[in-house]
Amino acid sequence: MLFFNNRFSLWIVGVLCTALTGVMLISCQMGSAMSKSKSLSSYDEQVKQLLSQMTLDEKIGQMTQAEQDAIKDLNDIETYFLGSILSGGNSDPKEGNSLAAWTDMYDRLQKHALNTRLGIPILYGVDAVHGHSNVIGAVIFPHNIGLGCTRNPSIVEKAARITAEEVRATGINWTFAPCVTVPQDERWGRTYEGFSEDPNVVKVLGQAAVRGFQGSSLNNPLSILACAKHFVGDGGTTTGTGTNAANISITLDQGDTRVDEATLRRIHLPGYITTVQAGVGSIMPSYNSWNGLKCSANKYLLTQVLNQEIGFQGFLISDYNAIAQITQDYKDAIAISINAGMDMAMEPSKYRDFFTTLKELVNEGKVPMSRIDDAVTRILRVKFAMGLMDKNRSVLADRNLHKKFGSPGHRQAAREAVRQSLVLLKNQNKVLPVSKKTTRIHVAGNSADDIGNQCGGWTIAWQGQSGNVTTGGTTILSAIKNTVSSNTNVTYSVDGTGAEGASMGIVVIGERPYAEFMGDSDKLTIPDQDVETFNNMKKAGIPLVVVLISGRPIMINDILDRSESVIAAWLPGTEGQGVADVLFGDYKPTGKLSFTWPRSVSQIPINIGDKDYDPLFKYGYGLSY
Repeated sequence: MLFFNNRFSLWIVGVLCTALTGVMLISCQMGSAMSKSKSLSSYDEQVKQLLSQMTLDEKIGQMTQAEQDAIKDLNDIETYFLGSILSGGNSDPKEGNSLAAWTDMYDRLQKHALNTRLGIPILYGVDAVHGHSNVIGAVIFPHNIGLGCTRNPSIVEKAARITAEEVRATGINWTFAPCVTVPQDERWGRTYEGFSEDPNVVKVLGQAAVRGFQGSSLNNPLSILACAKHFVGDGGTTTGTGTNAANISITLDQGDTRVDEATLRRIHLPGYITTVQAGVGSIMPSYNSWNGLKCSANKYLLTQVLNQEIGFQGFLISDYNAIAQITQDYKDAIAISINAGMDMAMEPSKYRDFFTTLKELVNEGKVPMSRIDDAVTRILRVKFAMGLMDKNRSVLADRNLHKKFGSPGHRQAAREAVRQSLVLLKNQNKVLPVSKKTTRIHVAGNSADDIGNQCGGWTIAWQGQSGNVTTGGTTILSAIKNTVSSNTNVTYSVDGTGAEGASMGIVVIGERPYAEFMGDSDKLTIPDQDVETFNNMKKAGIPLVVVLISGRPIMINDILDRSESVIAAWLPGTEGQGVADVLFGDYKPTGKLSFTWPRSVSQIPINIGDKDYDPLFKYGYGLSY
């Protein structure tokens, strides 16, 4: 890896972006990014005054994030001056996942922070990546892969704005989103977290999401802090270290992105430039490495490129236990990461160890006090910008916001997002749209009447789960029944039997929920149970419409050839009515593929611009009526 002095680094950025990107001039965007982030540095005088009053313990506390259900004693919030708390994918209130339980938990923890000597409130982080998805009754939007197919920054911004309002209803003030990864290999289990394989789509929609989460001002009571992730190159790994759910031959999660700097900048960096321009207040460095060096340990990327070159003035938060992956010696790992530019450490259960170890490192001179002060300055800038330091304003939950949580208006916005995200792949003999007066429609498939499958991972539980016990909403089957005329008979079987005599069939099949490395796969095939369902429907000799539920393109050649129509519905979330809107023509499909659809797994990785590009469906493909 090459390390440049600042002047040469700035020069090479201009050369690379002019020669390689065509559509993006980083040198111009840098100036805009820097001027935008001045809104955070404008709080530095207030930060300086507070910083001068803080002890070393209080400073290190601001840099420490614990997981709520791993806090050994709630008094630790005061003892260690914790600056932040999170709930990971499975870290729920002990009372359950209700709106009231989440709100009560937030208030309980925040009150402990307010009891500290300086009364600095905590930042509370959750993975609200497609709605406030840990909480029962929240509106769940399509995952990013579906939003990418809309090509509509307005709908992405609106989804993020509604998510922010529902997060604030529980008092929580920070989401670990948007994910501005640019996935290059669909075998990766986090593909659905990316808007597109095309960085030009990612940079526009990522910026829109930040605008939605943070609003016109972080100080707005309905705004939450956004976090662009995972910096940088998480979608370009060639090998990985994750442990897969199945014994498969490829692991991509938390892997190594082996590309030169020009490629890293061209593909993986643009989304961070535009989110910084939008004023994003936090960024999460990635588990992955770049050419063998962990991003969480890479001072060139974190300090020189992100902070100095792009002009980011918020703070960096490590991923879940990521610092410990840098090297086997935990103390050395902390020193490396903090000195590289990490400002806050996500140490779910080892928060005490992190606190005491970092304090030792400072006292031993291995982490300079200037680096501690810089990290705490960055964190406090954001807290001041969010209004958390305003003594005239409550930082506890505003329970009046409960009235709009999961409201019809919020669900209507999600329904619109679903409509726009669907991609029509095939429509032989114009079988779609279906007439609402069709005599009999037989619906089948494991995902036809399953909110859990519709939502996918990061829904109530980290991995998501099949079934309708996860959260509210409308299944696709229910949506179909809601849409047809009173004279239409809608019948249903999970396995596709009993379709004989129907006018047509709708088969809803695809992937089951997964998240992160548990979704890494070298097969990408439709489950055998779903293939059997399709075959049972085919025996009835009726026209078949296939609705695919998946977090990425999957292998569908045989089903594609034997069906009249195929719709890629991705992971649409709770509002299945949006799928019915397209099926019955209340909305003509407008979605365009944001990922190339391969003919076979052997073609992967395949991306727009590749030599000998010959996929099943090209990037940008999508039919209409």
